[in-house]
Amino acid sequence: MPIPGHIDPVPVARALTPRSDGRVDLMGLSKDALREALADAGLEPKQAKLRAKQIWHWIYNRGATDFAAMTDIAKAQHPWLAERFVIGRPEVVEAQVSVDGTRKWLLRSDDGQDYEMVFIPDADRGTLCVSSQVGCTLNCRFCHTGTMRLVRNLTAGEIVGQVMLARDALGEWPSQPEGRMLTNIVMMGMGEPLYNFDNVRDALRLVMDGDGLALSKRRITLSTSGVVPMMARAGEEIGVNLAVSLHAVTKDVRDEIVPLNRKYGIDELLAACAAYPGANNARRITFEYVMLKDKNDSDEDARELVRLIRHYRLPAKVNLIPFNPWPGAPYECSTPERIKAFSNIIFEAGISAPTRTPRGRDIDAACGQLKTAAEKKSRAELDRLAEEKLAALG
Repeated sequence: MPIPGHIDPVPVARALTPRSDGRVDLMGLSKDALREALADAGLEPKQAKLRAKQIWHWIYNRGATDFAAMTDIAKAQHPWLAERFVIGRPEVVEAQVSVDGTRKWLLRSDDGQDYEMVFIPDADRGTLCVSSQVGCTLNCRFCHTGTMRLVRNLTAGEIVGQVMLARDALGEWPSQPEGRMLTNIVMMGMGEPLYNFDNVRDALRLVMDGDGLALSKRRITLSTSGVVPMMARAGEEIGVNLAVSLHAVTKDVRDEIVPLNRKYGIDELLAACAAYPGANNARRITFEYVMLKDKNDSDEDARELVRLIRHYRLPAKVNLIPFNPWPGAPYECSTPERIKAFSNIIFEAGISAPTRTPRGRDIDAACGQLKTAAEKKSRAELDRLAEEKLAALG
């Protein structure tokens, strides 16, 4: 059975359009790949190894985007490097700041693809929500990104580039282990991370590298809609916290709102959660549960959720998420009273079930909304230009 969606994910990387200037982007390369890139460009092996170490430090500890800033590399070599390489950042198409401090960016790749990231500040942490794909293939009915076609996977460089850009905006260079605003990363932006496994893994390894951004794996959470065959591999090869977009406890409702359930059902998914490497009471699995009025929010649903967690002996917490509406959405948010009643049932069973505070609603901070708004704006501008052209001809 094909995976629901416009375009099935493919096991090989889609070809990307090379940079028009022919330069190689060093962002997202591993230490070995960075050294190899320098050697391939003509540096002798010993010098390539030294330069790779220096450039790595400047990129990930200092936030440098210009070789001329690299003071421990001979000035005479700066033009040679700049001619062959670039230290990329996504283009910022639009940046918005909410009244609650949430920041959202609409970003554009070198080949003209748009994607988003969101920074959510709290008193004790700052969380960056990172995208892994342009669009998505899963068509979850409550999710705005699910209304978009999957265009392509983001590269490791484009994924890490979101973290780098956020740290640029927050003024967090040079890199410091203490006093950061950006303390946590969640792979919960546009796309399904486990359908872009290699690039997500490689990007997160860079983020966790002790010589690089040095963010602990305990401060990184990967969210999946339930790509069961990749979950154990994620635990073994990445080792970050796991969040699962559950959102329903019966087959019929989850089939409707998370169509991937037709391929990997609830029982298969929860068995994979129980087997997730490293899951324990200190590192619980987070179940995300969007609250949809009269769809998945009854007392019976809450009790069944408790039963399932107990049955599979899962070290779990449940994040209840008030639905963030968008134009044309087929659902409404549950009432505050219903959410509280649902939460209480789970709490009384000894399972943590906090309600996520809605953030950034004044800037359409739900995934995909800014991209859609920008597309509408550009279409409106095109219409206006066409009208002006017709008026001039008339």
